[in-house]
Amino acid sequence: MAFLGKNFHWFVGVVEDRHDPEKVGRLRVRCLGIHTSDKNALPTADLPWASCVLPVTSAGISGLGQSPSFIVEGAWVWGYFREREQEPVVLGTLPGRPSELGDPNKGFYDPNRRSTDEDEADYEISVYPRNIEEPDTNRLAVNNPDKPAASLVSRRLARITGIPTADFDAVGDNIIASDTDTWSQPEIAYNAVYPYNHVFESESGHIKEYDDSFTIDANGIRTNHYRIYERHASGTSTEMTNNGDRIDIITNDHYTLTSNNNKAYIQGDSDITIAGRHKIYINKDGQANNSYDIQVGPNANVNIQVDNGNLNVVTKTGQFNFDVGADFNVNVGGNYNLTVLGNKKETIEGNHTQDTTGTVVIKGATIDLNP
Repeated sequence: MAFLGKNFHWFVGVVEDRHDPEKVGRLRVRCLGIHTSDKNALPTADLPWASCVLPVTSAGISGLGQSPSFIVEGAWVWGYFREREQEPVVLGTLPGRPSELGDPNKGFYDPNRRSTDEDEADYEISVYPRNIEEPDTNRLAVNNPDKPAASLVSRRLARITGIPTADFDAVGDNIIASDTDTWSQPEIAYNAVYPYNHVFESESGHIKEYDDSFTIDANGIRTNHYRIYERHASGTSTEMTNNGDRIDIITNDHYTLTSNNNKAYIQGDSDITIAGRHKIYINKDGQANNSYDIQVGPNANVNIQVDNGNLNVVTKTGQFNFDVGADFNVNVGGNYNLTVLGNKKETIEGNHTQDTTGTVVIKGATIDLNP
C-alpha cells in the first residue's frame, strides 16, 4: 500500500450499486478511464466496493450520526484508491446538469429501471437522473416557475378553504348570536430564492426545507421569506412561516400521548370544526376533585345548539344545580314533562302568574290552597 498522502490515484466514476452486503455504506463505482462501459466484459457485480468518507457530523462508529451515506445509483462521485486501482474511497459527489436519461443496459448509468414491465418505454430508462436539461439541485431550491417541484404543486392543489365555524341562532332579546364565519388554510408561503433555500429530499419524497430567502425591491427594501418546512411523503407536514405562523397538516390520524400535565395559552381566538364525533372523558381514575370547569369572563355567553338531535344531560348519583343571577327563561316547542320521585318545593318572593289555554288538572292526596 502506498504511503497515505503520497502518490494518490484519483478517480471519477458513477455509482452502480449501493446494496452493501456488510451494510457499512459502501458503493460499487465504475471509474472513468479504468473500467469499461461494457457490462458484459465487466458486470456491476464485479466492481470493487468503495468506502465512503463521512462528514465530521457523523461519528462513523456505533451508528452515531448519519448512516449510511445518502448516495444513489447514477450519482457521479470522486475519490482515490488506497491501493492502485483497488480499495476505492469516495470523498464526495459531483452534481451537474444531465443532458440525457440513463441507460440501464450500459455502464456508467444507474442500472435500475423506471418500470418492471418490459413492454413499457420506461423499462429502458434508468431511475436516475430524474430529469434532464436542468441542474441536479433540488427544484425547491431552484424555484423555476416553469419546472415546479411536484410536492409544491400538490400542496397548492390540496389547500383547504372555506371551513365553517359554529353558528349559533339567536334566542330572545338578551342572547347575542355568533357571526357566521369561515376560515381557510393560509396561502402557501413558499417564495424561495436560489441559493438561500437549503433542501433535503429523500427518495420517497420526505422533505426538509430551511429557507433563508429574501428579496430586495427597486427601492432597496428587503423582504424576508424565512421558513422551516418538514413534510412526509403522505402529505403530513409542519411549516413555520416568516411571521411565525405554524401550519400543521395531518393527512391521517393524529395521536398525542402526554405522561404529565398539558397546558395551552391562546391569546387570540380558537375555532374547532369537527366532521366526526367528539368525546371528552374527565377523571378516568376516579380521583377526588378532578372537576371539569368552564369559566366564561364578563360580557360573553355560553351558546349550545343542536341542529337536529337531542341535548341530554345525565347525573347518575349527584345533584343538578342551577344558580341563575338574572332571569331563567325556558321555551318549549312541545310538551314539558317533569317527573320528581321526591318532594317538590318552590319558593317565590314575587308574584306567580300561570296562563294556561287548555284544561288544568291538579291531583293530590290533600290539596291546601291557603293553609
